[in-house]
Amino acid sequence: MGTPDFAVTTLDAILKAGYEVVGVVTVPDRQTGRGLKVTYSPVKQYALEHSLPLLQPEKLRDPQFQADLCAWGADLFVVVAFRMLPQSVWGMPPLGTFNLHASLLPQYRGAAPINWALINGEQQTGVTTFMLNEHIDEGGILLQRSTPITPDDDAESLHDRLADMGSQLVVETLRGLEQGTLTPRPQQPVPQLRPAPKIFKADCAINWNQTGRQVVDFIRGLSPYPAATMALQDDKGRALSFKLYQAQFQPDPNHSVGQVITDQKTFLKIGVKDGFVHILSLQLSGKKRLLVADFLRGFNVNNWEIVY
Repeated sequence: MGTPDFAVTTLDAILKAGYEVVGVVTVPDRQTGRGLKVTYSPVKQYALEHSLPLLQPEKLRDPQFQADLCAWGADLFVVVAFRMLPQSVWGMPPLGTFNLHASLLPQYRGAAPINWALINGEQQTGVTTFMLNEHIDEGGILLQRSTPITPDDDAESLHDRLADMGSQLVVETLRGLEQGTLTPRPQQPVPQLRPAPKIFKADCAINWNQTGRQVVDFIRGLSPYPAATMALQDDKGRALSFKLYQAQFQPDPNHSVGQVITDQKTFLKIGVKDGFVHILSLQLSGKKRLLVADFLRGFNVNNWEIVY
């Protein structure tokens, strides 16, 4: 059961490990764009390409869906980046249902663990397989693997690394459950839990009153999607919206928060609490993503001001 590319990596690993996938559950098709083109989830696309039986329920409590799901006779359900399941679903298979989560539980329970680990400046994260129960991301842990977060990581690079790690951890978990060598262990209390709630558009605006490190971590934690945002007012009084993808911090005692400085050739930097954040890659609304030097060739940024 899954939806995005992150889940496809695991589904592919399960098949290549020789397990029989009796069926796939994913979200219904959606209409997107001006032409309302019907789009499939990445998991559905993979399932179609590999001739796997498919269910796409609108409601997980629908009796017909649950009857069709039961008819597959699965021994075990594997969930990766899907939806919260009712007990009537996760309790259906004889071996239960386990989930792959992109964090070292109990930390970063929620929909966006990869983003929040980066935003919070963590130096380590990982993947966890755990049995589902009635509480979100609180079931007994089966296996965990950790990986360092490097200064060069962003949400894309960390996503890809954790997808690969997670897919292998799922295969290990399947083998352990099949052989009876894995027993779920309770999640251990920690002094301070850090949640990972879903990130909405309104959450993406940069707070320039933070430290440079915090701002850079925020930018890379949302890069490339959904992307941190800012607005600059140009010399004609127009507010222009930007997405930011890469940035570096420069400590500097002589600065003003929100100050916009450029040489109009190679750099664009904005004052923060303890220095400047150099913007390296950005995208003006409606335009393509550019390196800052390419952007400056097309825009005279002198006398521009920060809006947010």
